Amino acid sequence: MKRLRIVLPILLLLTLPHSLFGSDHADSMKFQDMEANITGLFAFPRDDQLIVVLNVFRGLTDGPPYKMEPFDYIIYMDLDSKVTYDNMADRVRYGGTVANPQNISAEVTIKFKLNDDTSLKEKSIDGLKNPDGIQVWTGVRDDPFIFPPFFEKNVISMVVSIPMSSFPEGQQDWLLWATTEGPRWWFWRKQIDHVGRSNRTQLARFNFLNTLPPNEQAAAIQKKRDNPSWFLRLLLKFMPVESLFNYLFRIRPYDLQPDVMIYTTRYPAGFPNGRRLEDDVANLTCEWGDCILMELSYVQDNKTPRVTTNDKPFLDTFPYLAEPWPAR
Repeated sequence: MKRLRIVLPILLLLTLPHSLFGSDHADSMKFQDMEANITGLFAFPRDDQLIVVLNVFRGLTDGPPYKMEPFDYIIYMDLDSKVTYDNMADRVRYGGTVANPQNISAEVTIKFKLNDDTSLKEKSIDGLKNPDGIQVWTGVRDDPFIFPPFFEKNVISMVVSIPMSSFPEGQQDWLLWATTEGPRWWFWRKQIDHVGRSNRTQLARFNFLNTLPPNEQAAAIQKKRDNPSWFLRLLLKFMPVESLFNYLFRIRPYDLQPDVMIYTTRYPAGFPNGRRLEDDVANLTCEWGDCILMELSYVQDNKTPRVTTNDKPFLDTFPYLAEPWPAR
């Protein structure tokens, strides 16, 4: 038994490298093209506008040009799915409960294509009234993630300011998510990355969600919990409960929700009800069970107490993200 507990971790390291290495604040996959790597999705109100921010390319320190043109960056919104708020466990983790996750579908699609200097090449906005009244900004900005390894680094941002009047009258609840799509094998295009609620797909146990649409995710999580692969079953059976493998890969009872961001006007904005730029998601998710980002904050930063604010001040005006760090 002791020998088996030594051999199994070695096998896991050899067969699941993407789940253990290259972890970042979007997900724990490695990317051949960092331009396809989503690093954050934000949604928050500002006056009579809904601000949505999509960031890609973690740890950016180089200046342009980048390789943006092969990729599509897409923000989705479901305006019709029923969300309930009486389950407090789901409220504190996800902002609410999606009543019928298998029926999630996008009524709103905002698609961007960028030039290699990060300027806007094309945009399409479907499902919103008065699309010409929607303000769009793209470019390089400071990474707003409150996490020491990404301080003094940039991201490539796409920001939209949407008048509330562009949504159906009386709209109160939104489901939001975003994807990147790019070329894979000749002319076939494929979903490469996904983001919904912050600090989900960067957890190793959720890697498989990155290429699934939200209406398939809850069922896929339950299947992974109820019928894990033979290799994972073997590991979880023989590894002690306090082992790294249980910590990284075991599905929790509270995991059975799709990876979408819930935002509602019924409650004050702030993670997990949407996400504001100043929200310290590493701390907020740790309060309810997922602490790997907090652990890494302490591993990679010697400051005490832990830094809980961004490394640059945010702007008071659109696009709200802090100015970028100089290329180096």
